[in-house]
Amino acid sequence: MNDLAAPFLGTSAWIDAPEDPRPPLAGDARADVAIVGGGLTGLSTAIALRDAGVDVALVERAFCGAGASGRNAGHLTPTIGKDMPTLRMMFGEERAGALVRFADHCVARTEARIAELGIACDYQPSGNVMAAVHASQERRLRRAADAAAKAGARVAFLEADAMRARGLPGAFLCGAHEAAGGTLDPGHLVRGLRAAALARGVRLHEGTEVREVVPGAKPVVRTRDGSLEADRVVLATNAWTRTLRGHGREIVPLYVTLFESAPLDDAHVAALGGWPSREGVYTAHEALESYRLTSRRTIVGGSKAPRYAFGSRPRERVAGAHAGTQRAVARAFRDRFPELADVPIAHYWGGWIAMTLSFLPSISPRPARGVVHAAGFNGHGVAQATATGELLASALAGRPDPWLDIVADCAPALPPEPARWLAARGLLAVVQGLDAITDRRVRARAGPRGAAPPRRAR
Repeated sequence: MNDLAAPFLGTSAWIDAPEDPRPPLAGDARADVAIVGGGLTGLSTAIALRDAGVDVALVERAFCGAGASGRNAGHLTPTIGKDMPTLRMMFGEERAGALVRFADHCVARTEARIAELGIACDYQPSGNVMAAVHASQERRLRRAADAAAKAGARVAFLEADAMRARGLPGAFLCGAHEAAGGTLDPGHLVRGLRAAALARGVRLHEGTEVREVVPGAKPVVRTRDGSLEADRVVLATNAWTRTLRGHGREIVPLYVTLFESAPLDDAHVAALGGWPSREGVYTAHEALESYRLTSRRTIVGGSKAPRYAFGSRPRERVAGAHAGTQRAVARAFRDRFPELADVPIAHYWGGWIAMTLSFLPSISPRPARGVVHAAGFNGHGVAQATATGELLASALAGRPDPWLDIVADCAPALPPEPARWLAARGLLAVVQGLDAITDRRVRARAGPRGAAPPRRAR
């Protein structure tokens, strides 16, 4: 089966351009608050500000959800930081515990928003499992789960028999189950937020690429065909923040590739163990893999072998199909699901995510010359980006929020190029090398490729 023959989608399997695109910004305009970026952060901020009576204009370079918000795998997770032991080492016991509680808060607020706005996004609140695929990963995973539980997170370690009792696929040997959260359709989520923003009177301009954000007492957003002056500007541009001069020094954009399989039949699902609750699964690799069984009975997964662009500036010309990355993603899928050897990959897609050195989001809610920002959600943005929008709105409205002091300014600035490029490439090489060792051990344990258990009769 030629997995590389599957098409590479322009956006994702979740979302495409809307049937009612909003007109680009033309001429000069003004708003109380201007928001740059129409993803989960920007839309959530706009909704919360409009509910507070603030005049809001939002500009988006493509269409709402065209970035990571509509391209991710759809895991709503309370994961934060690299792991709990690392959080404690970096920030101490008290603040590490507060960050864990913040991550749970983000999940709860996203769930509440989905319910409040009546967004039908196929939310399955069954939690997510960080799973070991080799015995060598168990000790570190068990230690991280124990530390998270002691900090107050709803995390429980699942032994092998508990994994099988849940009907999770056999490749996942044991795991840490995060009870908060689950999986959803990210395209439907961002579309629902877009509809709510429009219904509240947010002035939305799609197809509007921002050329410059000029800070000041009255900051200005300059686009190709116009400008937008405001009392405050919110940068909700995530990985694309680096394309705006002078912004995003804390983040590193990485290009991540995902796939979706063809639909599974009853025999395929049974061979996997049933997967009745459809928990999201991500592996305990250094560069994690994510997998989930969707409501359309497909497997969505990927995230392996991310790519970095020199200058930390996302570019369309280095995005899209890449044979080496797709080969790595496809091989990981085949390694984890030998029971699906005859199920083709239907398509791939990809998008830019933003990482930080601390693995914590870069949130600056206090205006610096009229500009605030939130970016760098490290692959956990479905919950954190959505909830952070409300935090930014609270800060701009002058309402104190206890979460702000916990999460503000947790991401340090990164060194300039070429040191940044060398560091990023070096780190990726080390991470991928460690994961390659684990994967070779898994393949050695499994035996020759193609030695999967026989399919059940249809």
